[in-house]
Amino acid sequence: MQHVITDHIDVWTGAYTPKSSVGRGSSSKLNLHGIKKLRELILELAVRGKLVPQDPNDKPALVLLERIAAEKAQLVAEGKIKKQKPLPPISEDEKPFDLPSGWEWAKLGSAGLGATGKTPSTKDPSFFEGNIPFIGPGQINAAGHLLKSDKTLSTDGLLNSTEALIGDILMVCIGGSIGKAAVADQQIGFNQQINAIRPIKILSGYLFYAITSHSFTKILLEKATGSATPIINRGKWEELLIPIPPLLEQHRIVTKVNELMALCDQLEQQQTNAITAHATLVETLLTTLTNSTTAEETTENWNRIAEHFDTLFTTEHSIDQLKQTILQLAVMGKLVAQNPADEPASVLLSRIADEKARLVKEGKIKKQKPLPPINDDEKPFELPSGWEWCRAWSVAHTITSGSRDWAKYLSDTGAKFVTMSNLSRGEYKLRLNSMRYVQPPSGGEGSRTRLEAGDLLISITGDVGNLGLIPKDFGEAYINQHTGMLRFMPECRNLYFPNLMRSPLAKHQYDAPQRGIKNSFRLGDIGEMLIPLPPIAEQHRIVAKVNELTALCDQLKTRIQQTQQTNLHLADAVVEQALG
Repeated sequence: MQHVITDHIDVWTGAYTPKSSVGRGSSSKLNLHGIKKLRELILELAVRGKLVPQDPNDKPALVLLERIAAEKAQLVAEGKIKKQKPLPPISEDEKPFDLPSGWEWAKLGSAGLGATGKTPSTKDPSFFEGNIPFIGPGQINAAGHLLKSDKTLSTDGLLNSTEALIGDILMVCIGGSIGKAAVADQQIGFNQQINAIRPIKILSGYLFYAITSHSFTKILLEKATGSATPIINRGKWEELLIPIPPLLEQHRIVTKVNELMALCDQLEQQQTNAITAHATLVETLLTTLTNSTTAEETTENWNRIAEHFDTLFTTEHSIDQLKQTILQLAVMGKLVAQNPADEPASVLLSRIADEKARLVKEGKIKKQKPLPPINDDEKPFELPSGWEWCRAWSVAHTITSGSRDWAKYLSDTGAKFVTMSNLSRGEYKLRLNSMRYVQPPSGGEGSRTRLEAGDLLISITGDVGNLGLIPKDFGEAYINQHTGMLRFMPECRNLYFPNLMRSPLAKHQYDAPQRGIKNSFRLGDIGEMLIPLPPIAEQHRIVAKVNELTALCDQLKTRIQQTQQTNLHLADAVVEQALG
């Protein structure tokens, strides 16, 4: 059966899904699903007798079980253990699959001596003043290793706990980590959330593989009680079925499983190294592109990336990086060519200032406080000719947030009530799957934040910088106090500004003012955000180019997801065929 594993290495290494990671300092967490599936397959083949060939000369497992029972009886006779209650007989309906000749189904409790952990009384501090490790579920990891414990027991403490010796198998039997197991590599104590079994005449390595196989853990979860906090007591745990091969075959199985798990370790490391190297290469090339100083250099660096487009952008994370680079190039004036004939942004700003003065005079908006001047030290990069640095208030009609009195007006119908849960990270499209509603009173304080098409919403507490753009025909809608609303002047109501507000430049500004335990971003912070303002004609060219390149990125991401899904189905099919 090894050919099923080695002949499909491309299937196992292809069926992975890199999870998106954002920004510097966050590690890329890889869900190497294919190799995880391969590990499950190896164990499943092992416990079904399909991993190594059977030898008819091996003494059958029935003889082994009889010897185990005889040794237990001897221990009872010598007073070393208490007589166990007889385990219920095994019915044919219980057996999940057929076993090879010479194998036997047995209850887990038949394979050794079971025990449940215990925590010594904390009333006697001396119990915890020794050097014997004392573990709980947190010290057993998903890979089956025991982690270092921060609690230790004295000899007396161990007498008031439950002892595990080298070779004992420990399994978490309660909570979200139920089913995690490890083999003790030293003398330890363990708490009541763990059950243990000390094998008799059965290899610890084989028994560990048997109880961590998919078929065993599936039945474990089925027999566990409690939906929120699953739990299986020791009695039910010891009644779970395990397949027992002849002892000599156990040795062959453990040797082969160890060999193949080492292969999985190598594949996993190769995958991790390859993905890390790929991510570093993409980041380096995109950073070089962003840092280009001339139009010629920008073109040269873009062409270098374009030559290897299909090789570079092969993960969802790399495509997300590309999207962010596109936005950064857009707001730096490096995405489209400048046209000297365009009306400069300074004229646009002057016209907007005149319009705002008129609205103030007519009492339609309040007069703004003077904005702080923009110092050269604040400017993160040089702008092209015709562009201007300004603050958000310079192009905004209104900047406000919702009121606090909405709870009593919540309803199953009525006006839409847009909250932070409807905003998106890195996008400005509203998420409408969890929409709430309100029935506001006419003329109430909250009416000042009735939303209009084109309003940009920004989360200003907690996860600052999530966005939502109000579309046309959205209907009556309002916001609460955790959400800021930025309404641009009519001439600036195009997608350049929402794209700017989800760019790396904007993210840097969202992250700058850290206040209190929860990050907060005041309305004043929104108004003082730095805006690189292009000529109005160039704004439209930028939006068209961003839309074009974003659509390309989305097509690439869809293709990747389809390929990954195909690989996952293929991996499942190989597993099904192997176990068939």
